[in-house]
Amino acid sequence: MKAAVYYETGAPDVLRYEDVPDPELHPGGVLIEVAAISIEGGDTLNRGGGEMAAVPHIVGYQCAGTIVAVGDGVTERTVGQRVVVSMMHGSHAALVSVPAASTWPVPDGLDLTLAACIPIAFGTADDCLFEFGRLVEGETVLIQAGGGGVGIAAIQLAKRAGATVLATASSADKLERLIPLGLDHGIDYRTTDFADEARRLTGGRGVDLVLDSVGSTLPGSIRSLAYRGRISYVGNAGRDQQAVDVGPLMGGSQSIQGVFLGAELFMGPRAYDNIARLIGLVAAGELEVVVDSTYPLADAAAAHAHLEGRGAFGRVVLIP
Repeated sequence: MKAAVYYETGAPDVLRYEDVPDPELHPGGVLIEVAAISIEGGDTLNRGGGEMAAVPHIVGYQCAGTIVAVGDGVTERTVGQRVVVSMMHGSHAALVSVPAASTWPVPDGLDLTLAACIPIAFGTADDCLFEFGRLVEGETVLIQAGGGGVGIAAIQLAKRAGATVLATASSADKLERLIPLGLDHGIDYRTTDFADEARRLTGGRGVDLVLDSVGSTLPGSIRSLAYRGRISYVGNAGRDQQAVDVGPLMGGSQSIQGVFLGAELFMGPRAYDNIARLIGLVAAGELEVVVDSTYPLADAAAAHAHLEGRGAFGRVVLIP
């Protein structure tokens, strides 16, 4: 099969489009012909300097496609069934072999390109807002990186819950495009101190919850909080994480909660069932997946570079 691989970590140009052996089908697993691959933030971080399971290594957390074979003991999946899957690595390929339990059925009528973008982004956003962020109707939330996959999902979910939604982005154009998705107040972090602006927009009170997927923004996220405010910390997309003084949290009885969807999926059925619910909401047209661009899998290096350039609005998708 064809795959995007690399022999050493580094910049996007380490990616090579090559022939590699087809993955083996295992008991309890399924073999999927991949139709679409959503490039996740963790994919670029791992390519840039993460662990390699093999040499060459196939990166990638998430893809969607059609089952072409089922392993021994599999009863809940069938050949020809359309599914989306999250995995530790290996999505940047024409075929993937995964445990059947790590797949979700894709409802009829939902395009596989859209389905490929749902589990991690929407599952993470929902957990950050509700399971760990405890967001309720009438509260105010600040969403960092509003134009990214998690940000776009979180804006929609928070608005559906009756929250006032603030978000940061790198341009006025991105912020304008977020308004139809539920944004109430946009903050261009390149021209404005987002913490000062968040406090101004809330009459000096601050926000009840910050969803921070950037990491380098944590000091400002802390300054943005209201009394007893919370931060759901879910990533280091800023790639320049530094030591953060958490002392100011005490004065406002505030808190930071780390969130990792992968651990939640491993620990029990709650997160899996929640993602199935979110897939259904997208299929029903109640939530929207925004795809910035699609690239052939052969152009994975260019696609990674585009995503890392922070010009994308929504998901960047590879097509084998």
